[in-house]
Amino acid sequence: MQKFTISEDMETTVFEKIVSLGRRSLTAGFVVWLGIAVLLVYVVSRHSAARKAQIQHGCHPVRQHPRKDPILGLDYVVESVRAFRQHRFLATLQHRHKTSGMTFGIRVFRSRGIFTIDPKNIQAILSTRFKDYSLGNRSTVMGPLLGRGIFVTNGPEWAHSRALLRPHFVKDRLVNLGSLEGHVRSLLACIPDDRQVDLQELFLRFTLDATTDFLFGNSADSLAGGGTEEEREFSEAFRLAMDDITLQFRMGPFSVFRRLDPKVKAAYRTCRTYVDIFVDKAIAKRENVDMTEKGGEREPFLDELAKTTTDREKIRDELLSILLAGRDTTASLLSSLFHVLARRPDVWQKVRREAAGLKGNAPTYAALQTMKYAKQVINEVLRLYPPVPNNRRVAVRDTVLPRGGGPDGDFPVFVPKGSLVLYSVYAMHRHVDLFGQDAEEFRPERWDTTRCSWEYLPFNGGPRICLGQQYALTEALYVLLRFTQEFQSIETQDTTPWTESLTLTVCSANGVQVTMQRVKG
Repeated sequence: MQKFTISEDMETTVFEKIVSLGRRSLTAGFVVWLGIAVLLVYVVSRHSAARKAQIQHGCHPVRQHPRKDPILGLDYVVESVRAFRQHRFLATLQHRHKTSGMTFGIRVFRSRGIFTIDPKNIQAILSTRFKDYSLGNRSTVMGPLLGRGIFVTNGPEWAHSRALLRPHFVKDRLVNLGSLEGHVRSLLACIPDDRQVDLQELFLRFTLDATTDFLFGNSADSLAGGGTEEEREFSEAFRLAMDDITLQFRMGPFSVFRRLDPKVKAAYRTCRTYVDIFVDKAIAKRENVDMTEKGGEREPFLDELAKTTTDREKIRDELLSILLAGRDTTASLLSSLFHVLARRPDVWQKVRREAAGLKGNAPTYAALQTMKYAKQVINEVLRLYPPVPNNRRVAVRDTVLPRGGGPDGDFPVFVPKGSLVLYSVYAMHRHVDLFGQDAEEFRPERWDTTRCSWEYLPFNGGPRICLGQQYALTEALYVLLRFTQEFQSIETQDTTPWTESLTLTVCSANGVQVTMQRVKG
């Protein structure tokens, strides 16, 4: 048998490998410990900075909403999901504020959230500390349709969108009443005399027609059932896109699977392609045609926007953003308005008496300004049924809310970077401390004396206040007055209370089932 021996060279090689392995182990261990040390220093410094800020601002801990599961907060999740499915999420949130105060905290798993309906806090979120917050990851869900439009961007990108759009919304007589009258007539023609009809579905089609006409100078014509094949495809694709965005918000992190659906992709593509056609025409027109207004008529919004930029994608993204807001929010307002009127014949008749001053003529801008009671009715509808009832922001840096800390909620609250802050306009508008003991009652006359600031926010507030506020109010007021001219009464056999259907906006889960009688003679 051959004897195995280890040469001196082999000994040296083995030794070097052992030393090298030891060095690598020491290096790896050092890196791990260095990483732990850096993380520890970061955590300690963050805690120290947070503690310093809390002391500086006199912050106290926010009151926590009571939970049965203090570790994971699963009871809160289960209750919220159940309330949403049962169409009572808004009422559930309102009840939480009644039991836990205007501002309270929630912990679910490792995440922390702060809920508030305190006007001072909402003012801080939306205005005085506006730069401390962002929209969060809204673009993940809405980006496939809206691209980099105003409703999904933050910071300088949002400021650019705002600066681009705002000049086109501050003009007098923003709404072309002559064009609006045409759409109202199409709407009125869809309502049978003395037979039940769902106004909510009609309002969604009406606002789509009116908004596409306002934006493109070309209506989707969904009420009359006319239009081209492309317009009908766009109307259906836009409806599907809105439903999909709502579903994705509900699905949370699982929404990625929804975005893989070929039908959804096709719907988004159809919407964007349809708008692109008008954008290309407007840009080409800008180069070849004198785009000054003629005959006192306002140009389509798109043509005016094309005067200020030729960025095709930017124009398209902003137009789709405005279309989304113009369709859903105004349809929500009109649906809630007529839900109430069908149950309040006294209010209906009082508006009719005021509208009688028009002597059967279509309202002019001057006439709209004189309709005090009709405007109060709309204000009261917006108070009780704000189209966007809840909203949220994410803190992009450590910040402070002025109230909500301590046992009575009188002290400031520290809001760490990354915290989710949610505010409910719906619950705030119904709080007795802000609107009196009759806060739940529909009473338009309260606006004779009520003067509101941050406690009344149907169109948001601060730098992100709704650009289309006057457009929506003008459209709703015009429709209300024209209906009172056309119909002598509105009734409903639906005795069920208003039930929420939460999508991007809120509407009635049961529709607006009414019977209307036309004026005779």
